[in-house]
Amino acid sequence: MTLTADHLVYAVNDLDAGIEEIEELLGVRAAPGGSHTGMGTRNALLSLGVGVYLEIIAPDPAQPTSAMPLPWGIGTLPAGRLVTWAARVRGIHDVVKRSTEHGYDPGPVMPMSRELPDGTRLEWKLSVMRPAPADGLVPFLIEWGAGSHPARTAPSGCSLLDLEAEHPHPELVTPLLDALGADLQVCEGARAALLATIACPNGTVFLS
Repeated sequence: MTLTADHLVYAVNDLDAGIEEIEELLGVRAAPGGSHTGMGTRNALLSLGVGVYLEIIAPDPAQPTSAMPLPWGIGTLPAGRLVTWAARVRGIHDVVKRSTEHGYDPGPVMPMSRELPDGTRLEWKLSVMRPAPADGLVPFLIEWGAGSHPARTAPSGCSLLDLEAEHPHPELVTPLLDALGADLQVCEGARAALLATIACPNGTVFLS
């Protein structure tokens, strides 16, 4: 089984500013998603085509400040950037078991949820390793519960054409991706980076 992208995570220090930044780049305005209760973050979403979307994530000023730092350096980033991605699975416990047997433990499975602007709740399960391995190039796993996938309800107009990665030592990253069964090409580069090619109202845009 080959895992493909469910969503890309674009981290910023301020959600409103991040929404403006992405709208200027892509020509589509992300819609508020909701708060991750207990995690200290909130997000906005836009669709990148069938079954895949972009999540803009930032600190949630309505939640108490935690002694633990927010994931992916959120709140202290010098600029917004793609920090990681999620691979969608079915039977997340089985996928974690299989990957671990092949040499990579994706982390514990955790039930998650967030409140939607209409007052309903979206639920899912995550398997996340902290800190993120290979600077976020190895995806975390997500299994959605009942309800509409965010790519179906988020603002449309964009399409993810390609997702690649760079890393100073690709040979350290590819075995982890292979164990997980994740489909991502990693080329040698000066720094670790995710590189998304997106078709949008502004043409073909590269987001990293």
